[in-house]
Amino acid sequence: MTTIREILALSHSRIHLLGVAGSGMSGLARILLQMGYQVSGSDLQRTRTIEKLIDRGLRFSQGHEKEELDSVNLVVYSSAIRQDNPVRRLAGEREIACVRRAECLAVLSEQKQPLVVAGMHGKTTTSSMLAYVLRSAGWRCAHYIGAEIPILGESASMGEGEHFVIEADESDGTITLFKPRHSLLLNIEEEHLDHYGNLEAILKTFREFISNTTGKVVYCADDKNTLLLCSHHPTAVSYGFGSQSDYRAIEVRSQNFSSQFQVQGRGQILGTVVLQIPGMQNVSNALGVVALATELGVPFDSITQALQEFRGANRRFEVKFRNQEFMVVDDYAHHPTEIKATLSAAKAGGWKRVIALFQPHRYTRTQLLFEEFINAFQDAHLVFITDICAASEMPIENVNGKGLSEAIKKSGKVEKVEFESNLQTLRKRVSREMQPGDLLLTLGAGNIHQVALSLAQELNWFSEMGKLIGSDSKILRQEPMSKHTSMRIGGPAQFWFEPANENDLVAIVRYAHEHSIPVTVIGRGSNLLVRDGGISGICIHLGHPYFSEIIREGENLRVGAGARLKAITTEARRAQIGGLEYLEGIPGNLGGALRMNAGAMQGWTLDNIVEVKMLDLQGHWHRKSREEIEVAYRSVPLFKTHIAVSALVAGKSSTNEAIEERLKQYSAKRWDSQPAAPSAGCIFKNPTEAPAGKLVDELGLKNRQVGKARVSEVHGNFIVNDGGATASEVLQLISEIQETVRSQRQIHLETEVVIMGEDL
Repeated sequence: MTTIREILALSHSRIHLLGVAGSGMSGLARILLQMGYQVSGSDLQRTRTIEKLIDRGLRFSQGHEKEELDSVNLVVYSSAIRQDNPVRRLAGEREIACVRRAECLAVLSEQKQPLVVAGMHGKTTTSSMLAYVLRSAGWRCAHYIGAEIPILGESASMGEGEHFVIEADESDGTITLFKPRHSLLLNIEEEHLDHYGNLEAILKTFREFISNTTGKVVYCADDKNTLLLCSHHPTAVSYGFGSQSDYRAIEVRSQNFSSQFQVQGRGQILGTVVLQIPGMQNVSNALGVVALATELGVPFDSITQALQEFRGANRRFEVKFRNQEFMVVDDYAHHPTEIKATLSAAKAGGWKRVIALFQPHRYTRTQLLFEEFINAFQDAHLVFITDICAASEMPIENVNGKGLSEAIKKSGKVEKVEFESNLQTLRKRVSREMQPGDLLLTLGAGNIHQVALSLAQELNWFSEMGKLIGSDSKILRQEPMSKHTSMRIGGPAQFWFEPANENDLVAIVRYAHEHSIPVTVIGRGSNLLVRDGGISGICIHLGHPYFSEIIREGENLRVGAGARLKAITTEARRAQIGGLEYLEGIPGNLGGALRMNAGAMQGWTLDNIVEVKMLDLQGHWHRKSREEIEVAYRSVPLFKTHIAVSALVAGKSSTNEAIEERLKQYSAKRWDSQPAAPSAGCIFKNPTEAPAGKLVDELGLKNRQVGKARVSEVHGNFIVNDGGATASEVLQLISEIQETVRSQRQIHLETEVVIMGEDL
């Protein structure tokens, strides 16, 4: 079989990458394409990274089952690709060379002088720093780093210079394949024990890596294991905080997620370094870069300027959102040591609380470092643990995120610990928990970063919308809907908006349209049941007095959509306008009555409407006459896509005595037949066979109860909240009533109450 060196010696060779969408493999693909090879690749998903590689010449196929290997000279696979992968099997059958990623990268690096950064933690940040320092000094070095690096442009590039900065992956032992010109060793401890088994095996691998280094071995003297391996190496250069280090950080000061320290190099003060990334671990990492760059001959002033400009790699204390009230940070930390360091840096930022969301990575790591994980979260005030990200591993019995959360809670070292397996639910729960003064930090190597992105987006929307409106308008985040429904039930509205004028209303509606944020109009919540998960998007409530004005125009009333129905009947009586008395006692406001075509005593809202002024969900104004508005039973479809702002309500001249008499009759009839306890009005529509309340009564369902939700003893079509009822309890009770009526009377009861929102 042709060797990998022989294949790579031919620039026209075709190389196929298995798992090409991964951060490491995509970087290798960039380098191979830059070097002129024919590159193909496959993965389970077509990502934005893949799209960029396709633009550069990658031949991509989604999935591994039907991949063609005709004319392929070399197959390279990532650590996530198992031995039974069909393409790996096919390559073996056809005797096509098949190697690990590091084997390919190690051979490519032989064309330059490799500067290899190694260790268990901090490699990505440190190798990024080193590459940026060298490039800022005019060295057109190549680099290969395991994450996207905004300040470098991308994670990997085959530069034209003689040096090649490489972040080496130690997880599978392939670090020994590299032949570094110079190496930078950060730390060594128990990690990847699923591969190594014990610390001695790890030390043996790093000992071989060090022996492969032909030039300087720069190492952290503060780490006992690197000190053990490197201190007697003939070309060793040490760095650290201790007085025996060749390069030492002194007078370290940290403030507001930045650090400043002086560097003492071989007994002389070289100058001051300012870092814009937080944590003592990054002071140490930067010091290692200073040591190696100085040994390579880079001027100190050039080093410090580059380090001050450096802003970090993606997912390394990456700030997703920050204002005066909140901060959201995402970090790749998935080992106890990394978690401790990251939380320490977060705590030092001066925020009132640190909320940590951690997704454990691999069953083996969680099992083997379980005790270390328990003690890693002491600098957090509130911790949420999710299920374990398997990373292609098979589950291990009794090893799970819930068990870890319970162990952390039992230790008593963290104020509050919660478990949540579903990331979407986790986002909702955390958003409810967040208070001004909180720093939220997502930790883990899996997809926990999606929660940080979602919460950062929510906070950014909230911040931007607040800037669009005047001080009289009100916008709230995670506002409990139980405050705004007559049933006193409901999870939170993601955003609750009460405009003080039409300009602010238009501004927010247009912002929602531009950012694809759902909009829901909420009246007085009198015929509404909100699920316990709340309502995503913006809930608009026209509760400000501006939208509640009632102005007489002859025998008509110009009424704002926020005006209560009772206020309309009161004003009509004062103006001696009759025909609106049926509205007496109906809870809610005009906007809600228009949306539902609310009615009582054989009167219906739309029967009294002349025209409606409304705003569509793109932020454009419209006026429609009653004749232009389609009406269905308890529904007006137009108001699903338009916000009613005001209406001209028609009445007829009458006397105070006649109006007063009808109001008394309607009011007495309504309150004699309806419960006083919190409810949402009639739960079911009346079927043709019999009124819903009568069916419930005849079947003995009055006073039936689920939790704190109960069928009223006064009226069978009402469900009341006895105090503390949840939406899920009400929904269960509704379902039980429907099933009983269906099975015993063969009648299907449809809900009249509006049910909206999401389950928790």
